[in-house]
Amino acid sequence: MGLFIRNKLGLISSSSCQSHPRAIVTFGLNALYGRHQIRKGVWGGAWDSSNACDFMNYTVLKGYKIDSWEYGNELSGSGVSASVSAELYGKDLIKLKSVVNNLYKNSDLKPSLVAPGGFFDKQWYAKLLQVTGSGIVNFVTHHVYNLGAGMDPNLVNKILDPHYLSKVSETFSNLSQTIQQNGPWASPWVGESGGAYNSGGRHVSDTFVNSFWYLDQLGMASRYNTKVYCRQTLVGGNYGLLNTTTLVPNPDYYSALLWHRLMGKGVLAVGSNASPFLRSYAHCSKGRAGITLLLINLSNQTDFIISVQNSMDMRLTVEENISGENSFMRGLKRSVSWVGNRASDEPMYREEYHLTAKDGYLQSPTMVLNGIPLELTEDENIPNLDPVRLDLNSPLYINPLSISFIVFPNFDAPACA
Repeated sequence: MGLFIRNKLGLISSSSCQSHPRAIVTFGLNALYGRHQIRKGVWGGAWDSSNACDFMNYTVLKGYKIDSWEYGNELSGSGVSASVSAELYGKDLIKLKSVVNNLYKNSDLKPSLVAPGGFFDKQWYAKLLQVTGSGIVNFVTHHVYNLGAGMDPNLVNKILDPHYLSKVSETFSNLSQTIQQNGPWASPWVGESGGAYNSGGRHVSDTFVNSFWYLDQLGMASRYNTKVYCRQTLVGGNYGLLNTTTLVPNPDYYSALLWHRLMGKGVLAVGSNASPFLRSYAHCSKGRAGITLLLINLSNQTDFIISVQNSMDMRLTVEENISGENSFMRGLKRSVSWVGNRASDEPMYREEYHLTAKDGYLQSPTMVLNGIPLELTEDENIPNLDPVRLDLNSPLYINPLSISFIVFPNFDAPACA
């Protein structure tokens, strides 16, 4: 799954933070231009494509590389302040596809068409795909703000509640089924997500605790074949990945960066006997052999001691240990079982990235990696994100209220071959 950062002018890939020429840009187009309100909240009439055509033509003349064009914003279903029927929306997309094909007829790189960029409504989305037909919409986008309003005083409790976090899986599942049934040529994107709407939660969305929600979202979205996850925002609001005043990275920036570096495209099934407070996701490792586990411990008092088994589906065998002591720092005292084949003759080890809040304060603006606070260097560069290497036969501890990426370079996963 690709990880993108959403700004008001478009969607910019996480790679753009490191190297501008590698930026992947998606622009949104106004789907209400030329329309009028026919009743409260509902817009009709013909879409005027002239503004969109002029803008797209300008980018072509300038030689700007646009990855995709997204049509409209939050107009699906009952909409947010405004809505357009699926029938009209579908006809507009057919027209827009023709415009794109004509403008880029002499280009080797033709931008994708993305829509509708709204909140999922099963009947509306199904009708849209039925009206447009095969090959019009390349990617189906929906928005996710499953934490509710940013001003909600219960925001932290929601983030740490595994049952609450799991509710949104129904949306991912229903969207996946809707696409398979009505538009199997398309793939799902999360076109916008910031956790809590209205700019996120102050001292929540910009702190360590939000990474429990964010990384759980990335893991869950991947399970449902989501190809791109666009985070609201790079800069702006409480949910920005960078501080709006200093541009210093907030904790979610480092979470995004570790996901981007470690988690490959191959998504693996994970079975576990653990409490629901331990969230587990597994991918083929990115750019190397082996697999990477993402483990999220939402419990405030339980250590999880884990063994990993290599079978048709990865299996986690978990022991629970209630303790107030930091098990990672007190040393490794138990053994972990290893079932499977060695992927190579390299020494058997694993790499661990343990993320915690500075001084144990969940709403700290500083994330700690393996005991070291993540802060910009003297030259204002991103610090090294180094793992600790441990012998494979040593125990795997996941501390209370922590997040861990565990890389197994020697794990023989046939799905990752």
